[in-house]
Amino acid sequence: MTIKEVAEMAGVSTAAVSRYFNGGSLSEEKRKKIKKTIDKTQFTPNALAQTMRTGKSGHIGVIIPDIKSHSMSRVLTGLVSSLENDNYYVFIGCTYGEKEKEVQFIETMQRGSLDGIVLMGTVMTPHLKETINDCKIPVVITGQNFKGLTCVYHDDENAMHDMAELVLKKRKKVAFIGVNEADTATGKSRRKGVEKAFTNNGLDFSKAPCETASFTAESGYEAGKRLVAAHPDIDGVICASDHIAHGVMRAFKEAGKKIPEDVSVTGVGDSWADMISEPQLTTVGLYYEDCGKIAGNLLLEMINDPDRSGRINQIKLGYTIIERGSI
Repeated sequence: MTIKEVAEMAGVSTAAVSRYFNGGSLSEEKRKKIKKTIDKTQFTPNALAQTMRTGKSGHIGVIIPDIKSHSMSRVLTGLVSSLENDNYYVFIGCTYGEKEKEVQFIETMQRGSLDGIVLMGTVMTPHLKETINDCKIPVVITGQNFKGLTCVYHDDENAMHDMAELVLKKRKKVAFIGVNEADTATGKSRRKGVEKAFTNNGLDFSKAPCETASFTAESGYEAGKRLVAAHPDIDGVICASDHIAHGVMRAFKEAGKKIPEDVSVTGVGDSWADMISEPQLTTVGLYYEDCGKIAGNLLLEMINDPDRSGRINQIKLGYTIIERGSI
């Protein structure tokens, strides 16, 4: 059975049946007629035939490092909203931080006739760079800025510089908790922003108390305990993420420190937990949903106009310093 035969049985046009399957605009009357015919005949459209006819599958692959990440879910929300108007469906692959899985997903997704890939917040390796360059379908990267690739990323360095300036105006002995600098954006760029603010204020960043944590409150808590034990006179802690900051706040409270009376704590991300922490967390607001929307629009342009796929677009987004009670 074909779409044409379904249309004849339902008494509608073939275009109406196509819109039904693609989620397009359709009157309720026609929708009911088509559904009744499909239920009766058990018709399923042939995806391979559609791909061969249009050259497009209507499917996009998304590769993420952590499916539990609040920031990733916000990027994904924006991405899906930009794709659904063009009737695209998203298939998600989660690497759980295993770098080689990114390469495996890219190779599998292009073999699976997907139209494009969005790769979120990754650490670049030579093997991954080679795989992206060899990929036969468009790839857009979010959250990182890599030379020679289409990326949508945040202004991490200047965001952290401005946050550090705010803390340094209020406090005398300020510490920094960063993350692994293999992550260019959250690791290297955010640390550089803090270092720049120290230099601007005549301070030697190399003498500042520093710790490294992962992107969890538990890791922030442990780093905070180490800091307060080694440097009980610390009166400010700049953290590379909100989750780290929440862990730090707990560690300092347990050490008998009051926030913000004794110590200021700041994060990055503007997560939902910032509003219910006590006190509410001062943070950097990054435009995650916009990042996803822009990435989706860039990918659609590359899919719909093959001549654009060779162009490199790199878009840097802004930020907002959100001052709350923790400072």
